[in-house]
Amino acid sequence: MKLDVINLDGGKAGSVELSEDLFGLEPRADILHRVVRWQRNNAQAGTHKVKTRSEVSYSTKKIYRQKGTGGARHGARSAPIFRGGGVYKGPTPRSHGHELTKKFRKLGLRHALSAKAKAGELVVIENASTAGKTAALAKQIKELGWKRALVIDGATVDENFARAAANITGLDILPSMGANVYDILRRDTLVLTKAAVEALEARLS
Repeated sequence: MKLDVINLDGGKAGSVELSEDLFGLEPRADILHRVVRWQRNNAQAGTHKVKTRSEVSYSTKKIYRQKGTGGARHGARSAPIFRGGGVYKGPTPRSHGHELTKKFRKLGLRHALSAKAKAGELVVIENASTAGKTAALAKQIKELGWKRALVIDGATVDENFARAAANITGLDILPSMGANVYDILRRDTLVLTKAAVEALEARLS
């Protein structure tokens, strides 16, 4: 498939041929869902913790005699039945991550790129570089109509562009190796540089 290439000032800079294997697939929600779930689970801290009855600060002395009280028998005030006692089967630190094969992760990225292309939310620019400040870049982005955009560059991100874009709300920048399904789908517009297109095709072929 062919797509026009533009500059940041909105002018045309030719066209680029996009691979059908990356940008021409029929997007499948089930594949995208599995990859996003894998990403979010791996990002979850899993540091939630409660104290069990062996960890709460209470004496282990038997609170009253076993028989003759007319009440239920108890051994320690730290039992979960009492206020301030330990929690029974509460959460403990653990990893929420699970395995997903490299082949499936690559497939998910292809479907994410295809989803953006099919929705008309894919833009290819000549390069992501600017000599201007944040205000000048923000003006260009406003004129281009990008409200929530992800810019993916080549192997490295231009330092001046990253600095100018740092304070612009709704604009994220990633190198091609950082391209992932979750970040692509959560933004309204996906912006790829020509270097990013080449790098992604090499990475996902």
